[in-house]
Amino acid sequence: MAALASTLSLNPHNTTTRNKEYQQNHGSSVVEEIKGLIRVHKDGHIERPQVVPCVTSSALNPELNVTSTDMVIDNVTNTWARFYLPNLHHHNDNKIPLLVYFHGGGFCIGSAAWSCYHDFLAKLSAEVGCMVMSVNYRLAPENPLPAPYDDGMKALTWVKQQFLYECDDSEWWTKKCNISSVFLGGDSAGANIAYNVAIRVSESESLRPLKLKGLVLIQPFFGGEVRTASEKSMAESPGSALNLAASDAYWRLALPRGADRDHPWCNPMVGKLKSLLVPTLVCISEMDILKDRNLELCDALAREGVRVEYTVFKGVGHAFQILSKSHISKCTTYQMMSCLKSFIMPHL
Repeated sequence: MAALASTLSLNPHNTTTRNKEYQQNHGSSVVEEIKGLIRVHKDGHIERPQVVPCVTSSALNPELNVTSTDMVIDNVTNTWARFYLPNLHHHNDNKIPLLVYFHGGGFCIGSAAWSCYHDFLAKLSAEVGCMVMSVNYRLAPENPLPAPYDDGMKALTWVKQQFLYECDDSEWWTKKCNISSVFLGGDSAGANIAYNVAIRVSESESLRPLKLKGLVLIQPFFGGEVRTASEKSMAESPGSALNLAASDAYWRLALPRGADRDHPWCNPMVGKLKSLLVPTLVCISEMDILKDRNLELCDALAREGVRVEYTVFKGVGHAFQILSKSHISKCTTYQMMSCLKSFIMPHL
């Protein structure tokens, strides 16, 4: 429960040199590949090129007025979290909400230390005025589903323990955080994790006095065996970071052996929708292959009595808020942050 130990590496395990040596020694043994992102060999060896640099928690723009620190959740599984605390002088002694956030990457790539997430979540913390806890969970295919869901629950249990036991290492954030105003959120696969963790929380009372007040789903990553219209029409959309072939490959790597895309972790529309008892905000991208699935989820939740708010952001694709540097993406990212602020703050 201390600050991140030096023995836990923030960087990907593989290096370009090691990958080249492996390929020279083993030849062509690739059984699954998403070009430039992940390559899986038949003997289980995984290659993940470092497509995004990892940064330390201190790598922040001082103008944001945000403090960031890494903390260990579980040494055994190497699960840790990066915290972002805004220095909001006008709040005085008022405690602020906590957003527990899960990064995207198809369950197979990504890190809470990726520079794009570090920058986005630091800005989000400052703009919304909430504390953000960015969870670094285990990745597939080494750790297929439900491992990330387990890590999400473990992260919430850890938060509860920090408050109940008044841990000295966590006082810097627990004294400023409202445990009765906790939100779960994430983008892409991270939104899928947030959704499934929220279902577990709704079915359990073990996290009290921690209280889940809402769910934030940004371009939630779901699928199904039957294609939607947006999956067919935008399978190779140049304006989006996710195409249909990559989506299918992520699911093959992440789902339990033998499962198809109609497994409920991939397709929550199969059978009866599981109970979700908290207000939900869904952020959808117009040029995303997931657009129709996201809209279907909103309709289904509303029919079950869940209070759902959603916005379709025009002219942007999947993960625009972290990967695109275009003018429209930057402007739309701040629009998205404004939506999150309006959703989170009224629940205080």
